[in-house]
Amino acid sequence: MRNAVSLLLLFACLGSLTAQDRFEQALALSKRTANLVFRDRVEPQWLPDGKSFWYRVATGRRTQEFVLIDAETGERKTAPDLAELKLPETDTVKTSELTLRLRSTSRTGQSSGLKFVNKLDQRVELFWINRDGEHIPYDSIPAGGEHEQHTFGGHVWLLVEAGGGRLAVVEAQNTVQTIVIDGKAATRETPARRSSPRGNNSPDSKWSVSIDQGRVMLRDRKENTSSQLKTPFDEKLPFHGSIAWAPDSSAFVATCAAEVAKRTVTIVESAPKNELQPQLKEITYVKPGDPLPKPLPVLFRLGEMGAECIEVDNELFPNPFTESYSLDIEWAPDSSEFYFDYNQRGHQLYRILAVNASDGKVRTVVEETSPTFIDYAQKTWRHWLPESGELLWMSERDGWCHLWLYEIATGQVKHQVTHGSWPVRDVLHVDAERREIWFMASGLRPEESPYHRHLCRVNFDGSSFQQLTAGDGDHRIQFSPTREYFVDRWSRVDQPPVHELRRSRTGELVCVLEQADASELMSAGWSLPERFVAKGRDGQTDIHGFLIKPSHFDPSRKYPVVEEIYAGPHSAAVPKEFGMLNRQHAMAELGFIVVQIDGMGTNHRGKAFHDACWKNLKDAGFPDRIAWIKAAAAERPWMDLSRVGIYGGSAGGQNALRALLDHHDFYHVAVADCGCHDNRMDKIWWNEQWMGWPVDESYARSSNRDDAHKLQGKLLLLVGELDTNVDPASTTQVVGALQKAGKAFDFMPIMGTGHGSAETPYGSRLRMEFLVRHLKP
Repeated sequence: MRNAVSLLLLFACLGSLTAQDRFEQALALSKRTANLVFRDRVEPQWLPDGKSFWYRVATGRRTQEFVLIDAETGERKTAPDLAELKLPETDTVKTSELTLRLRSTSRTGQSSGLKFVNKLDQRVELFWINRDGEHIPYDSIPAGGEHEQHTFGGHVWLLVEAGGGRLAVVEAQNTVQTIVIDGKAATRETPARRSSPRGNNSPDSKWSVSIDQGRVMLRDRKENTSSQLKTPFDEKLPFHGSIAWAPDSSAFVATCAAEVAKRTVTIVESAPKNELQPQLKEITYVKPGDPLPKPLPVLFRLGEMGAECIEVDNELFPNPFTESYSLDIEWAPDSSEFYFDYNQRGHQLYRILAVNASDGKVRTVVEETSPTFIDYAQKTWRHWLPESGELLWMSERDGWCHLWLYEIATGQVKHQVTHGSWPVRDVLHVDAERREIWFMASGLRPEESPYHRHLCRVNFDGSSFQQLTAGDGDHRIQFSPTREYFVDRWSRVDQPPVHELRRSRTGELVCVLEQADASELMSAGWSLPERFVAKGRDGQTDIHGFLIKPSHFDPSRKYPVVEEIYAGPHSAAVPKEFGMLNRQHAMAELGFIVVQIDGMGTNHRGKAFHDACWKNLKDAGFPDRIAWIKAAAAERPWMDLSRVGIYGGSAGGQNALRALLDHHDFYHVAVADCGCHDNRMDKIWWNEQWMGWPVDESYARSSNRDDAHKLQGKLLLLVGELDTNVDPASTTQVVGALQKAGKAFDFMPIMGTGHGSAETPYGSRLRMEFLVRHLKP
């Protein structure tokens, strides 16, 4: 085992001052290119009429512009100062209505403004109270005068009399406010609120329920008497958590469950900041296969004879996946039944269950099954429509993430709302009155990247589907307060942001607000990523990714290729929007072609694409990635596939090491940071989602520890000793297995660091050194 080399060894290896200069240049790239994109941010501040808004936009390194937009006509007015826009009347607050409670600025919200109107016959001084509590002088407001102050929501300002006496403390909002200085604010401090008992009172305020040492206690609030409610459950099934009352106060639900011992993981902080001796830390950390609680809802009905306990049969929910002892209960508005979710362990069965409030009988409202997995964390959205007795539900049952309409009373599907070989990505708004759904979807246009999200609207019955955004890019939406308009920000990795104002009903373009200017960024040596598409392992499916070249790129030369990988199935981690990509560009500056690719097994491309990860996390889309890189190199002779490296962290760390275990004929060098190298060692919720339950031989098949003897190539393992996300032993067990197998590799634990140790200055430099040393750009 060898330690990572120092900079001196690196430079000796490179053997030239030019290479050394490039290394320093790469480290400084983010500073050299910071804040060189202008007109790229719009935070609309809608005025009370709902028909107009203003925003501030950076136009250069030290210049800005204030813009007022008439949303009905698209008319645009600009000014160098907010006051010159002559905004209509805004919210007005008098200082006499405020308090003098001093506090520091604790947040920075949206760009905003304060207009001060001084009604006093004396000058008033204005101070900003920063995060450290310091009073920073800003301006003077003359007697009878006015002052416009740009600020941000959450920033705190202090008004002081000319003689030094405090007048008022103002916390800016996300909208412009007018502050009328009419006198001193209340001198007394606002009293702190007393902490009240946890709210377990019935809606009619007659009863209160509490859990005392696992027993259910009912209190008559009028008589102030309490009694323990009798249940058929012994002390082995104590009650936990909060109480869920029926809206009409006729019943409530409590949850009981047997106590389950939870695993703890011990980590050592070897060099604490304020102590000489190491500190031992223990964290609760449940791993795949560990026992879990089995919460059981218990129904209590209130009547003239007291409270009746009704058992709920768990036949339809025998083995829940949950680390909680409580259930999230939702009552029907008419108190006839209550609902809760059942995610069966193994993630192949998911139900929404209804329990009759009269007799405790259980029925299924929604049921999802899958031979692989149900993406319960991201694709079990629902929206209750109690007025019509319906439920909107998200499902991948037809192979794509779509919306379905259910009848609650019968649990029957009324119809599928959205259709097509594309996924619903996020539901933004449900209009029950119009029976419309507003949502983001991707993959709508074959000529665009399948990852680009667009705003869409559809009726509950599936009719009148409409895509409301147009630009070829990934879209983010900000609606006006009345939802009559929206600001659409769209971009790509190779397209700086464009901001457009559109009408919500039709998607009609009102006006282009801003087109980002990245010319200074390009002049500083930053280059746009190059998008590329190639066929995957099946020869049919398009695989998407991009390449980044160094600023000193010379097409007559050969460049080693380095892949940044993160194949976690919960996402599609390759950036889709415009961004600085500082880490990737810094790596490219060293003389690499840096690539990022979304292979099969990642999300947002339909169920079949996603299922490649099922019980097979070691796959990581490598057959698609290798095919993509080879296809890119076939058109780009300057890509040298005799020198290919890879790096990643967390799931990407697992992937990076796997490249040298299974695909060392293609990948030659890897840096693996804080990897979940054995899915039996990592957190339960993430790993059982993709690898299933019970823990079987598939976990061993994907284990980097068990396959450590297969290592070929140059490997650097990094880990933060204080990692509470992925057990650090996941990495050190690989170290032990590699040593046992007699393998040469580099290992660097980083002291005092948690998850993502390779993103610390020290870890980042080690990663760069290692790749340069072995790939020799």
